[in-house]
Amino acid sequence: MAVSIKRSGVVANLSLTPLIDVVFLLLIFFLVTSRFEEEERRLNIVLPSATSAAPMIHRPREIVVDVDAQGNVYLRGQPTNFEELRRVLASAVVNNPVNQSVIIRADASASFQPVVNVMDLCNQAGITDYSVTTRDGPLGAN
Repeated sequence: MAVSIKRSGVVANLSLTPLIDVVFLLLIFFLVTSRFEEEERRLNIVLPSATSAAPMIHRPREIVVDVDAQGNVYLRGQPTNFEELRRVLASAVVNNPVNQSVIIRADASASFQPVVNVMDLCNQAGITDYSVTTRDGPLGAN
């Protein structure tokens, strides 16, 4: 006794239009709600390379300090001096005493002294979570 299977016409008439609409709505939602960091793209800084550089996966509460090739220091894309930076770091520690982090973006051709000065200001303010940003690549590459 052979069993015959009746094929349904429902699968043949499945419309993908609602699924595509939902995907486009999700795409638009994420594009609109994403916050893009313009302050990191304002300055033309060539990052030094390191063999163990890793991309950031999530957005922590951080302060980005830029050092250009001439050794000028920028905070939130605006030129600043070390006294102003010390004040901002101290107030950031008051607002976020445990998780405050500082990202130092220094140009590869900048002297090391301004970077050390920024690290010293972080230590004086009580921030131990600071790092110098690099890009992935062979050592010594520009």
